[in-house]
Amino acid sequence: MAMLKESFTNSCCIAICLTSFMLFTGVSISFAQYRIGANYGQIANNLIPPGEVLKLIKSSSIGKVKLYNADPGILRTFAGSNIPIVVGIGNEIISSLTDPSVAQKWVDQNVAAYLPGTPISGIAVGNEVLTSNDAQLSSHLVPAMKNLHTALIYLGLDERLKVSTPHSLGVLSISYPPSAGSFRSDIATSAMKPVLDFLSRTGSAFMVNAYPFFAYKSNPTNVSLDYCLFRAATGITDPNTNLIYTNMLDAMVDAVYSAMDSLGYNGVGIVVSETGWPSSGDENETGASVENAMSYNRNLIAHLSSGKGTPLKPDASTEAFIFALFNENQKSGPSSERNYGLFTPSGLPVYDAGLVRSSPSAAGSPSSQAPESNSSHEAAWCIAKNETDASVLLSGINFACGVGGADCSAIQSSGSCYDPPTLASHASYAYNDYYQKRGRNPWNCDFDGTAVVSTTDPSYGSCQYLLKR
Repeated sequence: MAMLKESFTNSCCIAICLTSFMLFTGVSISFAQYRIGANYGQIANNLIPPGEVLKLIKSSSIGKVKLYNADPGILRTFAGSNIPIVVGIGNEIISSLTDPSVAQKWVDQNVAAYLPGTPISGIAVGNEVLTSNDAQLSSHLVPAMKNLHTALIYLGLDERLKVSTPHSLGVLSISYPPSAGSFRSDIATSAMKPVLDFLSRTGSAFMVNAYPFFAYKSNPTNVSLDYCLFRAATGITDPNTNLIYTNMLDAMVDAVYSAMDSLGYNGVGIVVSETGWPSSGDENETGASVENAMSYNRNLIAHLSSGKGTPLKPDASTEAFIFALFNENQKSGPSSERNYGLFTPSGLPVYDAGLVRSSPSAAGSPSSQAPESNSSHEAAWCIAKNETDASVLLSGINFACGVGGADCSAIQSSGSCYDPPTLASHASYAYNDYYQKRGRNPWNCDFDGTAVVSTTDPSYGSCQYLLKR
């Protein structure tokens, strides 16, 4: 990664100002204000049961869930949980819903039957229908959505639940620069315009599955990994708008905004219905690794939780559902498809994405193969490495002090650990507070490779570093 060219003083000022701004102004950092969702897929034969999944989610900062069906066991289990659920409808069911009576029956049996106990918040109709190369299915999509919405109106649920459909980014013919984003000519008028008209009329969001991983995998020579992983030291400027993009996901989302605007729909919001990064893949799947998956999802969470929108829509916070909750061993395709999970099928974290608030009491304990924790051994602290890129340190501070839940009051201007006012010093304090509170496991002290466990107490003067045994 290219080093920042700013002076050391300027880098420190940036870190201190941004950290203080987030801590003092309460920008949407906590999941109480802004929630990250996860896709709960079930193409596996070894997943923990829904009751254990619910405990796992409650032990984490995941605030909402999207299903690919309307599984009765899951919907019953999540009753009273206050975790919003978007239920899904498989592509194979869509055509039958062009019959209004079938749509009404589906809503009665799969939505109304579980309300108000289960907090169902929306219906996702199909998945990537308009890029399925099935003309008949595509023609049935909007009629099915309309019938489902009419069924909700009949039950007085149309304001509580919204109907939408997730799209692949393949619906775009142009995605770069973002300002030139446009839909494919073969679907723009015939298929996409009716979808957008429905979304605009019902106040529903456009759902898009956006994966920077695919862009990197297909062209690792010319696509920057740091840009994909929210680690770019410098941004890419859109030549038409002069807007600067520091990560690919924002660029993808803004390309969709531009495409909608080109058809006259600039008031429709966007929800990222799927995004993620695989922790493993085939030999030809460049970039699929635990390190990159952890970096992508941790930085994604920090980015979205900041409450900032995209460069084109800075006031419109982006919502996202991470793909996926679990590794799913029966998914077809390349091995990456079976390795997008935040958790193993038994409920253990695949890596530290910064989501787990406490150890899930019934979703399994760390396996014997996991790195040994320091929690009951010698005193240990997590500190920042020397000569680390300033932008990565800044990202680590913002993550630890934000969604990571570290208490960073001591490194504010009036705090006992404010001096010396350097990135490395502030990062060490923030990293350690996070590390101690997360269980003092080796994976809690990584921060994109910028942290290291030390057995030397970094405390000095009145600045005391947290230590838990």
